[in-house]
Amino acid sequence: MKRIRALLTAAWLGAAAAIAPQCQAQYTTDWLANTFGTDAAHVGNTARSMWVAPEGTIYTSTMWDEDEGGVAIYRSGQNAGSIGIHNEFQGSAITGNATAIFAALQYNAAYGSGMVGRYDRTTGERDLLIPVSADTSETRADVVTGLATSGSLLYASDFPGNRVRVFTTDGVWQRDISVSGPGALAIDGAGHLWVAQKEQGAVAEFSPAGVPLNTIAMPAASRPSALYYDSPTRQLMVGDEGPDMNIKRYLITHAPILVGTFGVTGGYLDTASGIKGQIGDKRFTRVVGIGKDSAGNLYVLDNPWGGTWDLGRDGGTDIHAFDSSANPLWNLQSLNFEGNGAPDPGTDGAYFYSGSNIYTGTAGGTFVANTIDPIAYPSDPRIVNDGGDRDEHFAQVASIGANRILVAAGQNPAHFYFFHFNAANGYIAIPDGSLPGALFGTTALVTSGFCLDSSGDVWAGPEGTNEIWHYPLTGFDAAGEPIWGQAIATAVPATVQPLTRIVYLPENDTMILAQGVAGSADWSQMGTRIEVYHGWRAGNTTLPYPVINITGANPKSIAAAGNYLFVGYFHTVPNIDAFNLVTGSLDATLINTNTSRVSVGNDVDSMYGLRAYRRTTGEYVVTKDNYNDSSLIVYRWNPGL
Repeated sequence: MKRIRALLTAAWLGAAAAIAPQCQAQYTTDWLANTFGTDAAHVGNTARSMWVAPEGTIYTSTMWDEDEGGVAIYRSGQNAGSIGIHNEFQGSAITGNATAIFAALQYNAAYGSGMVGRYDRTTGERDLLIPVSADTSETRADVVTGLATSGSLLYASDFPGNRVRVFTTDGVWQRDISVSGPGALAIDGAGHLWVAQKEQGAVAEFSPAGVPLNTIAMPAASRPSALYYDSPTRQLMVGDEGPDMNIKRYLITHAPILVGTFGVTGGYLDTASGIKGQIGDKRFTRVVGIGKDSAGNLYVLDNPWGGTWDLGRDGGTDIHAFDSSANPLWNLQSLNFEGNGAPDPGTDGAYFYSGSNIYTGTAGGTFVANTIDPIAYPSDPRIVNDGGDRDEHFAQVASIGANRILVAAGQNPAHFYFFHFNAANGYIAIPDGSLPGALFGTTALVTSGFCLDSSGDVWAGPEGTNEIWHYPLTGFDAAGEPIWGQAIATAVPATVQPLTRIVYLPENDTMILAQGVAGSADWSQMGTRIEVYHGWRAGNTTLPYPVINITGANPKSIAAAGNYLFVGYFHTVPNIDAFNLVTGSLDATLINTNTSRVSVGNDVDSMYGLRAYRRTTGEYVVTKDNYNDSSLIVYRWNPGL
C-alpha cells in the first residue's frame, strides 16, 4: 500500500517544495457588500421601511440585525446608532414625529403580533405599546403594513383586518377605516389619507373622517409599495414594485393626475440604459421607502430581490440620497446577511456572486447587479418560500467558456438550485431546476456534501446512500442552459463515513472529503478528519493522502483552490486555516490584518460560508460570510511572498 501511495503522490510531493512558503505569507483583509466595514459603522441589515425626519435624520426598520438594534439611524450618510434590540421589530412599517418613532413590532410571546411600539427619539426607549390587529399569532407574516402620523394622530394599516386604524399618538383609538389589503400610508396637506393597496395596484383616498374619495388606478401590473406626500409640490409619490420599478408622481388636485416619474422606468431590469440586472443610482429594485427633508433632499430605500424565509434575509438595504435637483448625493448599502461571495472564475476572481447579487471592487466594493427577475420568473426559488433551507443566499459558480452556472442554496441546505445566464438576460440568473428535483431525476436530499466544480460537473452525497453521485456536464443548449449526464455512483470510503462535505478540483483531479459526526442527526456538523485523494477520477478512491486532522474546535465550512484547503470554524474564532493539500500541513492562519477598517465577525455559521479561488497571478482569494456586520470578508493571499 505504501508503494502504491508513493507512486500516486510522487509528482505532488515533488511540487510541494516549489509551492511551500519560504517566508511569512502576505495577505490583506478586505470587505464587500456593506458601505462600511466595521461593527460600529456598518449599514444595518435588510431595512424594509423608512421614515425621514425634517432635519434629514433617517430611521429604518428591519426584522433582524445581528449586532445592533432593529431601527437603524443615519445622518449625512453615516451610521448614527440604533434603537431597540436586534430582533424587536417586524420591519414592515415605521413613521415618526418631532418626539417619537412608531414601528411595527415582531411577534413576541408576551403580546403576540400586530403591535406598534412608540419610542422616544432622544432616549431611544419604548414608552408605549399600541395593539393594532386582532391577528396576534403571526410569527413571520406582516400584520401592520403601513404607518403615518399627522398632528396628534397615528394611522396604522391592519392588513389581515382589512382596515386602517386611527389612534392618537398616545395610543387612544379614534376610528377604523375599512379598506381591502391596506399597505403603505401617507397624509396629504388637507389631512386626507392615502392607502396603498399593493395587490390591487391601487391607491385609495379617504377624507379625514374616513369617507372614501378618489382611487388612483395604476397600470395593471403595478404594485404600490411605498407612499410619500410632498407638501411643497402637492404631489403624492408612489413607489412601484411592479415591472416599472420606479416612483410615480401624482399631483393631488380634485382628481389625482400623473405628472411624472422618478427613476429609470424598468429600474434595474431596463436594457436601454444598462445591462439587465445592473444596479445604478436610479435603476431601482423594489422601492419600499420614500422621504424628503426640509431642504428638499430625496431619500429612496429599495431592497434588491432575495429570499423570504423570515423577512430578514432578503436582498438587503439600499438607501439613495438625491439633492433637490435629483443629483445623487450618497448611497448606503448593506447587501448580505447570511450569505457568501463566490469568486467568479470568468473574471479571474474580480467579481463575486452571492445567491442573488454580484459584487466587485475593494473597501466595500461596488454592487454590480441583482440576478433575480421577479417579473419574468415569479417562481424563482430565491423569492418563493420553499419551507426548507432558509433563503438561497449561498452561491457556487462555474465559468465554462462563455457560459456560466450558478448554484444557490441556504445556510445549511439539503436542496440546491441551478441557474444559467445568457446574453439576452444580462446579469439575470435563469432558473433551471434543483437537486433533488426533476432536473437530476432524484428525490433524495443532499445531506452528505455538494460541489459544483470548476468544469461544471456536479458532485453530491445523497442522504442514506453512502455514495458520491457524479453528474458530468455534457454541454449547453442554444439558450445557455447546462446539460448533465446520468449520475455515476462511487462508494464513500469507509474511513470517512459519515460523509458531510465534498470538494473536487478538476484541475489536478483532487477529491477532498470531510467526515461528519457519527450518530448525529445534524448533517451540517463536521468532524475533524479530512481525506485528500489525488487522482480520484484516475482511479484512486481508496488511498487518501494526506489525511488532515483538524485540531481547531468546531470546523464548519471548507473550500479549496490550487494547492490549499481552507477551513472556517463555528462559534469559536473567525480565523481561516490554510492546509497544504500535498503535505497536509497547516501553512497559514488568516486573521484580521485591517482592524481599524474591518470587523470580520465571530465565526462561520454556515456549511458553504467559505469560498476560494486561485487567480492566474497565483494569488488566492478567500471569502467568508460575516453575518454579524452584514458583509463579506475577503482575504487576498500570496503564499509565495
